[in-house]
Amino acid sequence: MQPIPSDKNSQPERAPEAEPVTREDVHVRARELALIDGRTPQDVTRAEYEQAKRELTGESDLDRQEAVLDEIPEEKRADPEPDSTGIQVPEQICDDEDEEGRSESEQLAENGVEKAEHEQVLQAAIEAARSRKKG
Repeated sequence: MQPIPSDKNSQPERAPEAEPVTREDVHVRARELALIDGRTPQDVTRAEYEQAKRELTGESDLDRQEAVLDEIPEEKRADPEPDSTGIQVPEQICDDEDEEGRSESEQLAENGVEKAEHEQVLQAAIEAARSRKKG
């Protein structure tokens, strides 16, 4: 399993050709989140489990919010300009840039920093748990 960024708002770094996410993958990440939050890995909250699942499947908070909005009937949604039909402009992304306009080098550098931060946070949480057991 690939390392996962420790920043709770980060996107996972799974490649499209990566293996499918298993329940065990989600449980492992949820236990990591509990440990990072200062609890034992057995004390996983539902929010951490859901966050782990979103991280590993690549679903963002925006995807989740859009899904909730899509459940609201069309007639109950607010329409800021009722008479406007508008037009849909296709989104253009360069091959070497992501959705946020970052170059491939910037993406690699950010992923490296995220991996290092994740390892530091996880090691600190493990050391804190060990010192609590000894104390």
